Amino acid sequence: MAAYNKADLERRMAGSVDALHHDLQGLRTGRASTSLLDPVHIEVYGARMPINQIATVSVPEPRMISVQVWDKSNVGPVDKAIRAAGLGLNPIVDGQTLRLPIPELTEERRKELAKLASKYAEGARIAARNVRRDGMDTLKADEKKGEISEDERKRHEGDVQKLTDKTIGEIDALASSKEKEILGK
Repeated sequence: MAAYNKADLERRMAGSVDALHHDLQGLRTGRASTSLLDPVHIEVYGARMPINQIATVSVPEPRMISVQVWDKSNVGPVDKAIRAAGLGLNPIVDGQTLRLPIPELTEERRKELAKLASKYAEGARIAARNVRRDGMDTLKADEKKGEISEDERKRHEGDVQKLTDKTIGEIDALASSKEKEILGK
């Protein structure tokens, strides 16, 4: 039986768009939000974990995020990970609590956020291309096994390419929209 599954490819490509949408939601243009820290992962206990699995993240004020670390030994790694995430946030450590003041949106900060949005979009494009590559490889393997003909492979490859083009178009539209929002255009 042929291993090619168009529905699976569609689901995986939609997943790359959903992941980008989730990442872009974390880019706030001036207000504090717990989703700002979603891309932050910390190396603790021998594994990489999302911040919400080792600390309580809250928004006590409109321009402040509070991170209450559960284990005192993890305060340093959490501080380091937040600084290294490229979000432009500088934690203030107060015992097991890290306070993250959200900086005013200067032109420089807006450009940093736009660059970060572009980086997220490129990651989503790469994910979509990897799904396309997997689909093409599966089709070639199916043809080699004699499960589909060369004509079927070429037709399916065209479908995979159309799906990829559609997905990358969605990614570009999301990224462009977010960059305009960030830059205030």
